[in-house]
Amino acid sequence: MTPLALALLPGAVTLVLSAVLPYVVRPLLVRLGIMDVPNERSSHDRPVLRGLGLAVLIAIAVGGGLGVWLLASPAGSTWTLLLVVVGGTVAAGLLGLREDLRGLSVGARSAWLLGIAATTAILLTWIASRPSGAAFPWVLGLDVTALPLWLLVLLCVYAVLFISSYINVANFMDGLNGISGFHGVIAGVTFAIAGWWVGAIWLALAGAVIAAGFAGFLPWNLTKPGAFLGDVGSYLLGGAVAVTSFAALVTGVPLLATIGPMVIYFGDVGVTLVKRVRAGHKWDEPHKEHVYQRIQQLGYSHVQASGITALCTLTTSLLGLGSLFTSLFGTLALLVAGLAVLVFYLLLPRLLPARHARVASTPPAVSE
Repeated sequence: MTPLALALLPGAVTLVLSAVLPYVVRPLLVRLGIMDVPNERSSHDRPVLRGLGLAVLIAIAVGGGLGVWLLASPAGSTWTLLLVVVGGTVAAGLLGLREDLRGLSVGARSAWLLGIAATTAILLTWIASRPSGAAFPWVLGLDVTALPLWLLVLLCVYAVLFISSYINVANFMDGLNGISGFHGVIAGVTFAIAGWWVGAIWLALAGAVIAAGFAGFLPWNLTKPGAFLGDVGSYLLGGAVAVTSFAALVTGVPLLATIGPMVIYFGDVGVTLVKRVRAGHKWDEPHKEHVYQRIQQLGYSHVQASGITALCTLTTSLLGLGSLFTSLFGTLALLVAGLAVLVFYLLLPRLLPARHARVASTPPAVSE
């Protein structure tokens, strides 16, 4: 089987399953009564079915599993990288499913998040650092095989914080129709392009599966009566993007190419939380102050506000991919450009014209 077929076949299977499985999952969610009832955090005004991310979870698990099977070879190790990526992604989604069904205490949820992040980080670092591992240091890429043990430990600590934080970030940002679906597609395509260009078929395959999984969900989210991913879907999204990003990093993909899709999400959540803390609010209180919500409150539709956020994410992703073709100075220039895009995004609630006065005067908006 050609490398192109290796990447496209699991993606195609994932896309079909993600688009079809909601017909099976939706009746189950209705019987379980998993509805999102509007509250002070909501950007919607009527009860909406949530938890449809379970269909995406199953689709990604099957498509990713198929990819692992296609790559598996006694002489190769790239399938082990994909196996850990799929396993960490599915584990994050299952944690979100548990949250949707019965809820979890803050302490228990944090412990599970850290456990998932630590397990995947250690396994990925160990696989990539072996002499026979799948590392392929690109220009300006990280070569973990040359790092001393103490730096590998620090790298794992960074990864634990990075992965667990981004799962929460994706959950905070899942507050408008289309926003998570667009994000999953853009991040997945970015990883697929990066993997294809550097010759890491496992990464191209992982990206294709992520993009296909969330593309299949979008029609269900954007058409009436609509449905939400729920925690199962937002945790799945955060886990998929963060784990794949770290896996790409430790196997030699340049840093900017691995974090490009995450810049806007991290920036929105980070700046919003800092502002709330400085204003004397509790950081974990329900609120409607994220940038994407403030854009929507100006009178823009869910799809328009989500599309604006997605366009900024696409821009930083393309800038990140540009680091595959540049030297150190070129990479620094791309970094500055990416930060400029982030600043522009953060200023959009002030720069964009209000669509009509009634919506523009309503108090700030949040996640489902």
